[in-house]
Amino acid sequence: MTRRVTLAQIETDVADCVRAAEQGDTVLVTRNGEAVVVLISAREMEQLAGKTESPSEGLASLAGGWEGSEELVERISESRRTPPRAGVDLD
Repeated sequence: MTRRVTLAQIETDVADCVRAAEQGDTVLVTRNGEAVVVLISAREMEQLAGKTESPSEGLASLAGGWEGSEELVERISESRRTPPRAGVDLD
């Protein structure tokens, strides 16, 4: 189950949110209506850290996998990227 809380709510209810995450709930923290942080249990994080073989596993599974993420892929590919920095000669 995912619990949505605002940044202002988590400031006052942090203990409740941590308990919910410990019990297996996902706590989604929003700021101005946008998702910014997710709280999950340490056990679940350990499981997610080791799962990267499949789009339905790992951190992508928190967002429902890769299905339907075409818009995200398009935005990333269109994003302006800066060139690498020039190397610094330390001699």
